Amino acid sequence: MSDQMQLPFPLPSQAPEPAYFQDDGMDDDKLREECGVFGVFGHNDAAALTALGLHALQHRGQEAAGIVAYDGEHFHSERRLGLVGDHFSSAKVIDRLIGDAAIGHVRYSTTGETILRNVQPLFADLWGGGFAVAHNGNLTNAITLRNELVRDGAIFQSTSDTETILQLVARSRKPRVVERFVEALSQIQGAYALVALTNKKLIGARDPLGIRPLVLGKLAGAPILASETVALDIIGAQFVREIEPGEIVVCTKEGIESIRPFPQQRVRPCVFEYIYFARPDSVVGGKSVYNVRKRLGQELARESAVEADVVIPVPDSGVPAAIGYAAESGIPFELGIIRNHYVGRTFIEPTQHIRQLGVKLKHNANRAIVEGKRIILVDDSVVRGTTSIKIVKMMYEAGAKEVHMRVASPPITHSDFYGIDTPEREQLLASNYDLEGMRAYIGVDSLAFISVDGLYRAMGFTHRDQQNPQLTDHCFTGDYPTPLTDRDGEQRTRQLSLLAEIA
Repeated sequence: MSDQMQLPFPLPSQAPEPAYFQDDGMDDDKLREECGVFGVFGHNDAAALTALGLHALQHRGQEAAGIVAYDGEHFHSERRLGLVGDHFSSAKVIDRLIGDAAIGHVRYSTTGETILRNVQPLFADLWGGGFAVAHNGNLTNAITLRNELVRDGAIFQSTSDTETILQLVARSRKPRVVERFVEALSQIQGAYALVALTNKKLIGARDPLGIRPLVLGKLAGAPILASETVALDIIGAQFVREIEPGEIVVCTKEGIESIRPFPQQRVRPCVFEYIYFARPDSVVGGKSVYNVRKRLGQELARESAVEADVVIPVPDSGVPAAIGYAAESGIPFELGIIRNHYVGRTFIEPTQHIRQLGVKLKHNANRAIVEGKRIILVDDSVVRGTTSIKIVKMMYEAGAKEVHMRVASPPITHSDFYGIDTPEREQLLASNYDLEGMRAYIGVDSLAFISVDGLYRAMGFTHRDQQNPQLTDHCFTGDYPTPLTDRDGEQRTRQLSLLAEIA
């Protein structure tokens, strides 16, 4: 299949969807959030604070949540499938998590099945004491390391790549737990923000490229670690600083120690934190996520102006960019699509007809705004395009005269291996169609994406430095910032298998 397929395109409403873009019954085809981590040390309400912090990070993962606490003698663990509020709002659960130190995790699985044994934080009794760890990100050599460990006799209890870190710590012969942790991290590749809890320490670590975020805060003298600043806001904690790329912080009763054991590398934070993942009220890398998203809309308006009557966001993630687009273009902003916030994932419907109606469980056209208008739909990203088709069709059915789509990220042409659950490349719309093909497939009058340089301008750069990119942007450029050991090994295995079959 070529990158730019030249096909005749009947209207989507009249044509069956290509097999590689069929709706799988999910509520949309957005990128799936990664995970969120939280930790607190030396506070009597450690578990309750952790539960609140996880509430603020719920957008980063809705499949499962867990908390591990330590009371000076014993570790206590509560892990559940589902939302934080479904399990950790009960005083009975929090009362079982006694102690003045705790770490927590919200999960969307990018590796490993959605089963209880994969729910984090993971815990094990190691030489020297208990060790709990929670991880946001994805390791690109976890399978390779796991196979080596299993061959050497390691017994894995989960299918999560996070357990690889736990196993490496367990097998280290270094005398101090921090040294064993450093040795483990020196062997892994990919993206990570980690919080770990021992019987004496709260430890935080961030990958050397700074792909995944991690911040440090304080509450009544107690250090707090969290994926985003909103988790500090919810508990009234003070933001201290970001954990630096490649840095390990060790929190004890004596204070906070900073360790930088790895060679300094060029920092490349993940651009999707700004486009989609982080909450708009978070500050990431010193930048307001909300303001960045507004600037993305402004750049988009400058690059792809079109005559229209109203700018309409695809809620909720498209709202800031649509506000920016409207401000820059002078076209009024209106809520032409109303979102139902009380719907989780769409159930698996029994018939094709009912499944086609499923999008209306989440979104419904505001006919009074749409009817008879030339509208500009602003969304943050397009992945497979299946939801875009449904929303565009909804706009026409509500009486829209013209529908123009503007996307506040460049076309997603490559899969992610750093903690974002993207489809395989052959399922990405922009990897299979050129711009005109995508426009016809979605069924809009015009389609435009922000350029890569426009994205960088919205981030405060003049352009993308081709030799030294400032961001992790491989989904748009194919420029992966770390080795993809597991992926490359899998492809080599497939190639060898194919050669064997041919022979």
